[in-house]
Amino acid sequence: MTTKALGQSGLSIEPFVLGGNVFGMTADRAASFAVLDRFVEHGGGMIDTADVYSAWVPGHKGGESERMMGEWLKASGARDKILIATKVGMMPGGLRPDSIRAAAQGSLDRLGTDTIDLYLAHKDDPDVPLDEVLGAFGELVDAGIVRTIGASNYSADRLAEALRVSDARGLPRYTVVQPELNLLDRDQYQGALQQLCIDQDLGVVTYFSLASGYLSGKYRSADDLGKSPRGARVKPYMEGRGPAVLAVMDAIAAETGATLSQIALAWVARQPGVTAPIASATTVAQLDELLGSLDLALTDEQLAALSAA
Repeated sequence: MTTKALGQSGLSIEPFVLGGNVFGMTADRAASFAVLDRFVEHGGGMIDTADVYSAWVPGHKGGESERMMGEWLKASGARDKILIATKVGMMPGGLRPDSIRAAAQGSLDRLGTDTIDLYLAHKDDPDVPLDEVLGAFGELVDAGIVRTIGASNYSADRLAEALRVSDARGLPRYTVVQPELNLLDRDQYQGALQQLCIDQDLGVVTYFSLASGYLSGKYRSADDLGKSPRGARVKPYMEGRGPAVLAVMDAIAAETGATLSQIALAWVARQPGVTAPIASATTVAQLDELLGSLDLALTDEQLAALSAA
């Protein structure tokens, strides 16, 4: 794969990041290991996870994804072949400095590694002053535990304020932003946040790139909602602009021979400022399909038609 600079982080990644949220959840050990092995075989570089994955599942407490990845890293010996991104801030304690320190150590222990390549604040915590948050991240960077830091789910105003605090106080800067972005959900990134990322040369890695699976074309009618536990989450798309977007995607699929998932990822990857989309897979076949988006070159006309829909 061809790599791209991830903003000013000092890291370079392929224009596709493998989502780790499914590991230890909808992908068991065998499935997780198979997908991870295939990703490395394809030359993939960054895997995204979080300490909270998958605390929302009955019987889970968080850390399941990191633990599964740690078991795979130990078995495969592939740590030097990948970059690991994980996140803190969704669990109790938020972004308090002591919570960040403890969470980082917990992530290291579960992953079985001594370094987190990219450590992100999973969401803004308005109850903790930004200088305290950034100071705690700075301690981890100074200790060599974290290589670079990022922010997920921050508004443009709060991200700009965080960058100002970093510059004024000599604290590490957020170098990577992780916003929601797909053909149907654009408000979080497009506009002020997008312009700030471009102006500040921040890496941008997007999540929910397939709109919870809706943009794969799997959910066409109410009868399809029972196909997976995510069915209820995609119902609003069916009642909004979703069908019109799928119609344009179907036309482009007929023109290119690409799948709808590949078209959706290729559109995200071409948006100004975006470094790479994140997408997860529970089978090797799914991963192979997603990676096919890297070979899809949408025309300007096709991109415009998708955006207009």
